[in-house]
Amino acid sequence: MIRQTPVLRICISCRKTHDRKHLIKITNDHKKGIMFHKGMGRSAYICKSKKCYSDSKIKKKLQKALKISLEPEFMDIFEKEITSYDDYPNKGI
Repeated sequence: MIRQTPVLRICISCRKTHDRKHLIKITNDHKKGIMFHKGMGRSAYICKSKKCYSDSKIKKKLQKALKISLEPEFMDIFEKEITSYDDYPNKGI
């Protein structure tokens, strides 16, 4: 039986390597715009730890990783999305 290796990604905030299932994926889809956990295109991953997603420089890090300028209301949507994952910690990617 072939054993699959986990897909590893790096958190843009703490720069640590984690399994993709333990990270939040933010994608800049070329047709649909910015999406959470879906879409094809340039992606960035953030840990589900409060230290990483509440970093004061997270907006700048996301802009650099996605190569896009983020609108001010994106951070409000981002905060709501993060709190929904806090409510459901076993929600996978």
